[in-house]
Amino acid sequence: MSQKIIKYAEQDISDSDLESVLRTLKSEYLTQGPAILHFEGLIRDYCEVKYSYAVNSATSGLHLACLAIGVKAGDHVWTSANTFVATANAVRLCGADVDFIDICPKSLNMSLDLLEEKLKIETPPKAIIAVHFAGHSCDMARLRAITQPYGIRIIEDAAHAIGGGYEHKKIGDCRYSDVCVFSFHPVKIITAGEGGAVTTNDPELARTIRRLRSHGITSDPLELESVSGGELWTYQQFELGFNYRMTDIQAALGASQMTRLDAFVRRRHQIAEWYDQNLRELPLELPQRASNVFSSLHLYVIRLKLNEIEVDKKEFFFRMRNGGVLVNFHYIPVYRQPYYRNLGFRRGYCPEAEKYFLDAVSIPMHAKLSNEDLEYIKTSIESALVG
Repeated sequence: MSQKIIKYAEQDISDSDLESVLRTLKSEYLTQGPAILHFEGLIRDYCEVKYSYAVNSATSGLHLACLAIGVKAGDHVWTSANTFVATANAVRLCGADVDFIDICPKSLNMSLDLLEEKLKIETPPKAIIAVHFAGHSCDMARLRAITQPYGIRIIEDAAHAIGGGYEHKKIGDCRYSDVCVFSFHPVKIITAGEGGAVTTNDPELARTIRRLRSHGITSDPLELESVSGGELWTYQQFELGFNYRMTDIQAALGASQMTRLDAFVRRRHQIAEWYDQNLRELPLELPQRASNVFSSLHLYVIRLKLNEIEVDKKEFFFRMRNGGVLVNFHYIPVYRQPYYRNLGFRRGYCPEAEKYFLDAVSIPMHAKLSNEDLEYIKTSIESALVG
């Protein structure tokens, strides 16, 4: 009999998803067609934001967001040490310097206390990228209050967070930020196969993002310039942009998934509540969630109480995986990666982020988990914790 395998994350593709994609494959447009506009409209309405643009990845979205607010060589951008490398890479792709803020040990997001201290002694950055780790929103109102006197722009890295909320509003409404970026990678809350979306309420930023994602080109008659003879081209390039567009095939899948977004998040909350109740007696520290935040629960991260168990994190990891529960790690502090070490960052730069990584393990969290799966995961954890 084959061994049971439970992934830490897994997409949920329905018959309706397949039918949506098939309709698009049979349609006139495979890219740059109506499915894109439909998907963007669903995101815009869901988040209650003025503008939404689909892109081919959240990384592209972060790059566009940085470019749109004017991040360039010589600028500095600060972000959380606890994030995927793409957050920092987007800054470096603009030629700017990136620095890291240590995390709050409770929220696992950027410590706003440390941010306040850093702003008092260092030159303020051009922008701050706030990462909603595991789907748990940063305290955006406080972040805006801290940064506003300095004129700092704010980008939300909400790659983990579509479907989540903050102060009874959806993440992505950009009440406290300039731009917000989502991810639709297969391990995220909903998927478009790959892809992402950028939201904003600023018309100038929206226009720049829209042009830059497609080679710096526009077809908007209000933006086109006259050429010799008074003629107008059907499109014109105004700046050096990129091919960061999403296809209609991806958008069709994403739009279909949007119809189940809230159901996916509800199921994740049921799973989190089960974990909260059934793992609390084990030598683990379980995730904390602020009362004014509605997490999308992209991840459920446990922290091993290493002083109470006889195994280390590495041994626990392999025991779980050997038992068919494919746990994962999120994340090694970005500055510990070889590329960033070569820029001069050293071990100990963000001690809370490093302490977190020593004992943090992401256990399975996705809408397809059954109650039987959850019992198996608990039993596997109990077994793996024994020396």
